[in-house]
Amino acid sequence: MNLLNSLTAGVLVYFGALYLPMAAVVVAWTLHKRRPRQFVACLLSLLWVMTSLVALQRLNQRAGWWTFYDSGRLSGMPLNLYAGWVLLWGALPPIAFPRLAICWCWTVMITIDLVLMPLCNSAINLGPLWIVGELVGASFVLLPALYLARWTLEGSHLRLRAAMQIMLAGIFFLFFVPEVVFALRPGRGWEPLLRMAGWRRQLGLQILLLMAIPGLSAVMEFTERGLGTPIPHDPPKKLVTSGIYRYSANPMQLSCGFVMLLWAALLSNRWLALGAAVSVAYSAGIAEWDERQDLARRFGDSWRNYRAAVHSWWPRWRPYHNGPIARLYLAQTCGPCSELRTWLESKKLHGAAIIDAETLPRGSIRRMRYDPNDGSPCVDGVRAFGRALEHLHLGWALCGATLRLPGVWQSVQLMMDASGLGPRLVGEGSRPGAG
Repeated sequence: MNLLNSLTAGVLVYFGALYLPMAAVVVAWTLHKRRPRQFVACLLSLLWVMTSLVALQRLNQRAGWWTFYDSGRLSGMPLNLYAGWVLLWGALPPIAFPRLAICWCWTVMITIDLVLMPLCNSAINLGPLWIVGELVGASFVLLPALYLARWTLEGSHLRLRAAMQIMLAGIFFLFFVPEVVFALRPGRGWEPLLRMAGWRRQLGLQILLLMAIPGLSAVMEFTERGLGTPIPHDPPKKLVTSGIYRYSANPMQLSCGFVMLLWAALLSNRWLALGAAVSVAYSAGIAEWDERQDLARRFGDSWRNYRAAVHSWWPRWRPYHNGPIARLYLAQTCGPCSELRTWLESKKLHGAAIIDAETLPRGSIRRMRYDPNDGSPCVDGVRAFGRALEHLHLGWALCGATLRLPGVWQSVQLMMDASGLGPRLVGEGSRPGAG
């Protein structure tokens, strides 16, 4: 009788772990009125939970918070429990609680989990510190997913949600996709990378980071100039033809393809290389066709003129320009500024003009300034210099994109200020700094 009860409980847990969350999502979807951007909010939430849960399980395998009696192929998790967990934390909150405060939504979901985990004792063996694992999951899996979904649903916190999308893309392609491949095609897994000679691994990772810069810069351009994100249902509101887009129409796909191919080489996995090839084929085919249709409808001749001059997969050497002339303000009375001005003029800026900083009201400028002259915000200092480099050629544009990365430009600016090239006032007895 005890055996029968155990088998019955096991069957209920096996099916209930997946179908109860699925039923809850369907009921919530049926009862709640659809809201704009809800689909993309759910999609991003699902993807975050889907990828970070696998990372949590990898951490759990070392910490021993819980173990599964039926070890599945995906990092040792049974697929039904994994899918149910993804639906419960990823899909249900943005559908069932679209307006509930994040703190209360988090509390509700954690309470549900704390109740359900012990009830699944026929499938999960909870360790003495399983509450610690639950809190770790709630902090790094559930909470970011809630914020990402809510900000997307409300269209708020643009830069933060774009940064989270970058993190999500990195975890998805560099961790989650390999984990899925390792599950479907068992082999050496991460061993080739971990056993690689230290200098080769460091070199490979640095090259991979360099290949990722065009993609990172493209996302920044979408956020700063287009006021949107790369997600199709959350696109830029303005046509973006600045930055790295002066040279390539699809820098994100191009960057992602190269990163995935190099990652496949570092992991010595031909299936990952095949996945990269499929991704490139999809981007060059279906995705680009859909993008062309959407952008042509929204931006008309501006988009068609741009695409006639800028290709998807073969970048230009000189920048594309078809709009207002950007203005770069540099002071004549500043020694380092005048030297920098001479260097830039010798390189022949395309689509930008250098203007004396002294023409601006005294005290209104303290560093070199880049004004895109299209309604977008101006930037000063290192970021202005990085923007100026995008008007030279592809090589310098990539250097400029690197300079403008968050964390990089602040560090460079700090070093320049410390070396005496800090801010100055234009006027009698003073000058603007070169930085």
